[in-house]
Amino acid sequence: MSRRQKDPLRPLTDEEQAILEEVSHSRSLPWVQVSRAKALLAVSEGKTFTQAAHSVGYKLGDSVADWVSRFNRDGLSALEPKHGGGPVRQYTHTEKQRILAEVQRTPQRDKDGTATWSLETLKRALRTAEDGLPHVSTYTILLTLKEAGYSWLKGQSWCPTGKVIRKRKAGAVEVTDPNAQAKKNS
Repeated sequence: MSRRQKDPLRPLTDEEQAILEEVSHSRSLPWVQVSRAKALLAVSEGKTFTQAAHSVGYKLGDSVADWVSRFNRDGLSALEPKHGGGPVRQYTHTEKQRILAEVQRTPQRDKDGTATWSLETLKRALRTAEDGLPHVSTYTILLTLKEAGYSWLKGQSWCPTGKVIRKRKAGAVEVTDPNAQAKKNS
């Protein structure tokens, strides 16, 4: 015999019902969202938390109870998984722009000690600059550069992906590959 549900599922609106059914049949959304939608629909049909958990591949109904509680409180945003652990990112858009500005600056051999940027030399330059970031890590720099579309080349330098400067009769021209994002994701 199952225990009494402390936080039973509230009645679904027609819109929520339609969205949950659409998400539960999706083949393109992440499995986590699909399974949560299926479990919430099972609970709305009168199944217990444990039965709903079994229907989506979980052993215990505790996870479903958490999803139901969160759905009652937050609505459809309960389908999205929350932060999965690890430290919260500390750097805002302004700090990320500062990192990108440093990458775009050509390093000075005497001041920076290098002719091309590496993660370590970028970190050193950002930490020692007057308007820099005194506690920035190479991992933060790496994430920022990848989000901005940079990639690490065999020549061991950072450059924007999908952009190249071509020599033409009229002079140098920057050419952008329209399929750069698709190639990067594959």
